[in-house]
Amino acid sequence: MKIAKKGFLSLTMTAVLLVLSACGSNAANPSNQASPGAAAGTKASDKVLRIGATGQSYPFAYKEADKLQGFDVEVVETIASKLGYKVEWQLSEFSGLMAQLETGKLDTVSNQVAVTDERKQKFDFTTTYAYAGSQIVVKNDNNDIKSVKDLKGKTVAGVLGSNHVKNLEKQDPNKEIKIKTYETQEGTLNDVALGRIDAYVNSRNVLLAQIKRNGLPLKLAGEPFVYEEVGFPFQKDEKHQKIKEEFNKTLEQLRQDGTLKKLSEKYFSDDITVKLQAK
Repeated sequence: MKIAKKGFLSLTMTAVLLVLSACGSNAANPSNQASPGAAAGTKASDKVLRIGATGQSYPFAYKEADKLQGFDVEVVETIASKLGYKVEWQLSEFSGLMAQLETGKLDTVSNQVAVTDERKQKFDFTTTYAYAGSQIVVKNDNNDIKSVKDLKGKTVAGVLGSNHVKNLEKQDPNKEIKIKTYETQEGTLNDVALGRIDAYVNSRNVLLAQIKRNGLPLKLAGEPFVYEEVGFPFQKDEKHQKIKEEFNKTLEQLRQDGTLKKLSEKYFSDDITVKLQAK
């Protein structure tokens, strides 16, 4: 019996040693290390970007047949792919996206985020990848509204949290324009077409694309009253500073090889990646 016990203990100790040896070998297992192309000190789990979009901003970031697509979507996914990142999309209304970015729940937002002095106080922006103009749109038979000065006493729609709304507010210091905000773009253009509201303010590029797509009886009222640069916002910390620098280098490559222009023309039949001049 004593011999049998000694044999049993010997087998048990051998099994334990084998298990410990197997555990130690995992430290050298390539599957637990950073993926090829990852920055020094970056784990594989860190090569994920949490990116926000509304999913309702045609043609920048919208869902069609349950697939998220659009100009901004393709631009940021192209950048992420070149840098070895996997993208995890999180969809919400625009104001909610910016709040999530501020609290660190998102790495960036890819939904035509205008670079403003107010936003630069909170976020670091990449170099510009597109330009946007705040534009007024009205019903086809509306000949009274041709510029911002004609909006006094009128009801004008805008997306909650949109910088186009803020641009309009700056043009109306005496608050003579009644601004009605919506959570999303859905319904705003139809309300203008049906005469429920007098006008709608959004990006010129967005409005042109939406009017063409939906065949709505709408027209642009004059020229954009403000032109702005568009970039990817990041939090002001060491981690996101490095990602921003990676984005900047890749954006320059995409500009030089014509990819940015190609993606723009795919969705707009125009190059919105070049600087525009306000008229």
